[in-house]
Amino acid sequence: MTTPATPTLAEVEAALHRSHDRLSTHVSALGPDEVSGPSYDTGWTVADVLSHLGSGAEIFTLLLAAGLGGGPAPEFAEFSAVWDAWNARTPQAQAASSLTANATFLERVAVLDEAQRRAFRVEMFNGRQDLLGLMRLRLGEHAVHTWDVLVVADPSAQLAPDATAALLAGLDELVARAGQRSEDPLRVAVRTAEPEAAFVLEVDADGPRLTVGADEAAPASLTLPAEAFIRLVYGRLDPEHTPPLQVDGTDLATLRSVFPGF
Repeated sequence: MTTPATPTLAEVEAALHRSHDRLSTHVSALGPDEVSGPSYDTGWTVADVLSHLGSGAEIFTLLLAAGLGGGPAPEFAEFSAVWDAWNARTPQAQAASSLTANATFLERVAVLDEAQRRAFRVEMFNGRQDLLGLMRLRLGEHAVHTWDVLVVADPSAQLAPDATAALLAGLDELVARAGQRSEDPLRVAVRTAEPEAAFVLEVDADGPRLTVGADEAAPASLTLPAEAFIRLVYGRLDPEHTPPLQVDGTDLATLRSVFPGF
């Protein structure tokens, strides 16, 4: 297979539930010092990451309500008020409230009937999204930040397989949004495993582009696990957390510079 399978809404929803359960199990076992300790994200504690996920759950709940009601998407002032409220909480309160906010968002999605799911549309920063689009955005945020927390205790931690499969399709949009321009053109044939897929990554002065398909004539190639490719795009494939892979015609330092992370 060279084309990653597009996930269904049910698959993305299930993956998000499992990501929530994975994070909840881990966080519930952390002591106060661990919650206040560093996460993978530079300058952020574990509590900071959990606060980000909790405020994100509230914001996605606002977006959900807007899409269901046919009204306008929330404006920045509403987002800012949510962030201010979360920033004012103690680390322990951020951790506990984050899990509750995530669960509440999932519960509100779970009770939607088929008509509501089909009709859902909301305007976001990257255009109009249906419910599948909204849930995929939330899954990307939740699964990657869950990794940011888990990898502190387990340097071999990986993105969850179901989240990896769901995020691999549609990665082109994130590549275009998160990647950096380069004055030195680069064309890389990318092959992933678990799941198998093939892409072509091009980077030049216009920015990066990712297209589906194989290119045996590309001057550079990269073969790696799919979850590692996703982490590369998210800026999380540093030397200490890079699995065995094969790269020819370029190097990881160059590829990492295209995706500094966010």
